[in-house]
Amino acid sequence: MVIRILQPSDAQLYQEVRLCALKNDPQAFGSTYEREVKFSLETVAARLEPSNDKFVLGAFHNDGSLVGIVTFMRENSLKTLHKGNVFGMYVAPEGRGRGLGKLLMGELIKMAKNCEGLEQMKLAVVSTNISAKQLYKSLGFEVYGVERNALKFNGQYYDEDLMVLHI
Repeated sequence: MVIRILQPSDAQLYQEVRLCALKNDPQAFGSTYEREVKFSLETVAARLEPSNDKFVLGAFHNDGSLVGIVTFMRENSLKTLHKGNVFGMYVAPEGRGRGLGKLLMGELIKMAKNCEGLEQMKLAVVSTNISAKQLYKSLGFEVYGVERNALKFNGQYYDEDLMVLHI
């Protein structure tokens, strides 16, 4: 397994995994398959352009297939520069059950700690996603609140647990 920062040249692989995530687990993400399937490869490539304060990690299986993704983005206002956000965590079904999620998040945390002045990382997870919440708790994230009806999909509401990791 290789975990690395994705580059614009990885746009096609990333888009395939992202669309799979949105299609298979629509309740877990703020975006939708219908929205992102319209994104051009150029748009996806631009989103993957890494910087000191934003990057997307990819986990590659030994056969070269991308099986896990997660995004880190630091806040950019003067008063919130001490915070970063984790978005779009997803491990494809063929990569699950082997600790890949923990490896991917562990690498994200390690890399985010290199951001000077970063003090905390936040994420939101659907309250009923027990396995994801256990993963985040095992890495030191703590629930600090619940947003009721945070997401609405196909007429159903989903609460999200708000979690933070103090660095």
